[in-house]
Amino acid sequence: MKEISAGGVVYREQDGEYMLLLIEDRYGKVTLAKGKQEIGETIEETALREVLEETGVAGRLGGKLDMITYVYHHPVTGEAVDKEVHYYLVEAYNTEITVQLEEINDVHWHPAAEAWALQQARGYRNNDKVFLLAFEQLGIEV
Repeated sequence: MKEISAGGVVYREQDGEYMLLLIEDRYGKVTLAKGKQEIGETIEETALREVLEETGVAGRLGGKLDMITYVYHHPVTGEAVDKEVHYYLVEAYNTEITVQLEEINDVHWHPAAEAWALQQARGYRNNDKVFLLAFEQLGIEV
């Protein structure tokens, strides 16, 4: 079984500093907004919809960052699922957060350096490259 998702590294500027939007998932891990592609959607539409649904933040799509793949076992059927996730840079239009509590625990804005530290301490390793590519596109030094 194959599943395609999309999401992004959501950012905004505040007082000359980049702030990144991070999610705490239901497993207590720090991650990026993402979700499954719906029938008829482009990958880009999925990325923006999922960011909005999970966080309440609307955004403008920037460049594509990366596409990661991994395998997980479906929680109900136990079937192996080949997961493909497309990540984009997403500039936030608004800053007010609305958490989609059915799927995630919390959402917060963090200065870029703090976001990277949280990713290193509590993030999924397959997102490291996504963060680094976003920092590179934004001109942020790690």
